[in-house]
Amino acid sequence: MSLLKTIDPNPSFEPKQRIAEPDRLIAGSPAFKTWLQDTAKDGTVNTGVFEATPGETHSIKGETFEFCHLVHGVIELTEKGKEPVIYRAGDSFVMKPGYIGVWKTIETVRKIFVTVT
Repeated sequence: MSLLKTIDPNPSFEPKQRIAEPDRLIAGSPAFKTWLQDTAKDGTVNTGVFEATPGETHSIKGETFEFCHLVHGVIELTEKGKEPVIYRAGDSFVMKPGYIGVWKTIETVRKIFVTVT
């Protein structure tokens, strides 16, 4: 087993699909796709690709640390009590455990992610 894993930003396999949970939905009807590509440390570290269509949802990280790199699209993140921040294709950011805010997808976004729980 190799310890080197390439993450494909355009995976050819079928993603897991879902819609926003009613208690998280703020506006629109965003749909989500996740292509999980690697899991480690007994499932506590996950890597893959995530895509969201336009809409607005509550984002609550709980105990999860998440690194994101946007492949395409535009989002606006507003941490509770803070000013909105816009991220575009090519940008990277981290949402730390305890993050609470609003995730607004302005243009369909695709990101590479690493989560640690």
